[in-house]
Amino acid sequence: MRSDYLFTSESVSEGHPDKVADQISDAIVDLFLSKDPEARIACETLTTTQLVVLAGEIRCKGVYENGAWVDGAKEEIEAVVRAKVKAIGYEQDGFHWEKFEFINRLHGQSAHIAQGVDADAGANKDEGAGDQGIMFGFACDETPDLMPATLYYSHKILERMAADRHSGAAPFLEPDAKSQVTLRFADGVPVAATAIVVSTQHAPGYDEGAKEAELHAYVKAAIAAVIPAHLLSDETVYHINPTGSFEIGGPDGDAGLTGRKIIVDTYGGAAPHGGGAFSGKDPTKVDRSAAYVSRYLAKNVVAAGLATRCTIQLAYAIGVARPLSLYVDTHGTGTASDAALEAAIAKVAQDKLGGLTPRGIRTGLGLNKPIYGPSAAYGHFGRKAQGDFFPWERTDLVEALKAAVAEAHQPA
Repeated sequence: MRSDYLFTSESVSEGHPDKVADQISDAIVDLFLSKDPEARIACETLTTTQLVVLAGEIRCKGVYENGAWVDGAKEEIEAVVRAKVKAIGYEQDGFHWEKFEFINRLHGQSAHIAQGVDADAGANKDEGAGDQGIMFGFACDETPDLMPATLYYSHKILERMAADRHSGAAPFLEPDAKSQVTLRFADGVPVAATAIVVSTQHAPGYDEGAKEAELHAYVKAAIAAVIPAHLLSDETVYHINPTGSFEIGGPDGDAGLTGRKIIVDTYGGAAPHGGGAFSGKDPTKVDRSAAYVSRYLAKNVVAAGLATRCTIQLAYAIGVARPLSLYVDTHGTGTASDAALEAAIAKVAQDKLGGLTPRGIRTGLGLNKPIYGPSAAYGHFGRKAQGDFFPWERTDLVEALKAAVAEAHQPA
């Protein structure tokens, strides 16, 4: 592993067209789980100029039963979608929460998928994974939330700008925005921000003269409020709206689709990604739940001081409950061997979660709840665990992991 290098990560705001799609899809997940904790949802969203389209497969008591919509369900879905777009802040000529055309093409879940995923008490068959795939979790000690610093600061810049937009402190901002942070690392530690890019949609007139200067000054102040002062200097290069005007944005400027920002959602390129998106999927889909539990385990390894960097991979087959493999890589930073950590993690996961099966993950982390909306913008990881939300960010396995590793090193 190199110790001296430049590394870059990007983020996008809640108003980015792909993130609008993610948030709509997860609003549908939350709606259905609020009606039926065992609901099955695979909701994809398309957004473009004055249009939102939903497509996918569902099964949910109180919403879609026996191959038909329950009375009022379609109207409730549309109301939830429009409310989400309104909350993001879209009231523009090209995309307005009240005026866009809405098309709902959700339909019943395939019976062939259901038979592989559902538990069967009579046959003593546990709930199988909703699809095959590989999922990764990662943690490092670069930030207090044990996330890669480049992604962490990219998210925080846009969160700050969105908060100022919603509060009215920065009324010239519009919802769509992107950020990118490049840091120099020395001995594996971030020591300087060499380049920062922010492109933000803005009100008319903020692309020239005094108003443009006001926008640039605001963005630099927002960056300074987020990135530690010791990382910024006269040598930091700022690129603020480098293409010029950015009045047309959001779904009017570019079509958005669920699941197109998976690197932004995870670790900003600092760790592998299995390829599956999270938003729009209920927690029987291991694309989502196994990625969450992998992060949970990796974060607890680092929080326990057992490594300063940790990557975990889980693999599943559709319809099969137990993972096909568990892999740990501490990148040469572990206080115990990676093999010992694999054994410790498997033991702790069994003791504390009931195992790494889809049901064990869902019940152990409490994922069968309408908790996914907040995860659909500014990253699924590195967030604060609060109540039922972001349970995969807890560090409550630290002592159990330490004990399991110590036990593994006891002489026979």
